[in-house]
Amino acid sequence: MELRELKYFLAVAREENISKAAEFLFIAQPSLSRQMQNLEKEIGKPLFVRGGKKITLTETGILLRKRAEEILSLYEKTESELFSSEENIGGTVFIGSGESYTVEIVAQVAKDLQKEYPDIKFDFFSGDSVTVSEMLDKGLIDFGVLVKPTDLSKFDYVNLPQTDVWGVLMRKDSPLAEKTFIVPKDLHDLPLILSKQSTKKNEISEWYKKDLQSLNIVATYNLIFNASLLVKSGLGYAVGLDKIINTTGDSELTFRPLKPRLETSLAFAWKRYQVFGKPAELFLERLKAKIQSYLNLNL
Repeated sequence: MELRELKYFLAVAREENISKAAEFLFIAQPSLSRQMQNLEKEIGKPLFVRGGKKITLTETGILLRKRAEEILSLYEKTESELFSSEENIGGTVFIGSGESYTVEIVAQVAKDLQKEYPDIKFDFFSGDSVTVSEMLDKGLIDFGVLVKPTDLSKFDYVNLPQTDVWGVLMRKDSPLAEKTFIVPKDLHDLPLILSKQSTKKNEISEWYKKDLQSLNIVATYNLIFNASLLVKSGLGYAVGLDKIINTTGDSELTFRPLKPRLETSLAFAWKRYQVFGKPAELFLERLKAKIQSYLNLNL
């Protein structure tokens, strides 16, 4: 199984059509079809369900797509590290993170480093802490921003200096918008949209002092941008973190913090005993200095 075959397979899986995939790859359709057939013979199982104009993946195909994405990502990351030199520092720093305004400090370091070393690029992946931890453990990314509490036993890390504040995202015309903060009884019987991650870690349950099953949860989300669209449509109220969704100016939405105040801290983590390429090494060095500078200013 060659890298080229995996790239071709991913193109077919994405386009769901041999002709469109061949056009995207700039190769002849018969050649692409033949290579996919050879790949299926090599694996010994069908990868595609062929019917009509649309091609879908079998269970084996779905598994191969996941693994192929990981293999190619790791290959590109390794290639980037190997071709970086001391004389001309360049390459890509891979960072995974959930949604948090505290990532702003990471963005500032990225901007400053890229200005000094124009050949250093950044690849940011958005996902919840479980997904980011898995990618970090597999070596698919250099660093991960992980929401606490998270199992950090496999990683080295530094704490980001700021914290996220929990609250409720709602429409500005909601009756709750008249309040300055939200207390547990305010959520009773409201149609709520909760983060999957927060329900698993029981953060909201501990604040609410009751089992979450007693709440009227109408939807869950991984990333709050999608939740904000549900709130805007009038589906319900999203419990999430502040300063991620714009609630200023002409926005239809507003945010109210929880009371008692509920905060979340984050860790900037990397795999223990990780050997970094020069770009990632420089980035970590600069981030640690930035964090220390921030802490000194706020003593």
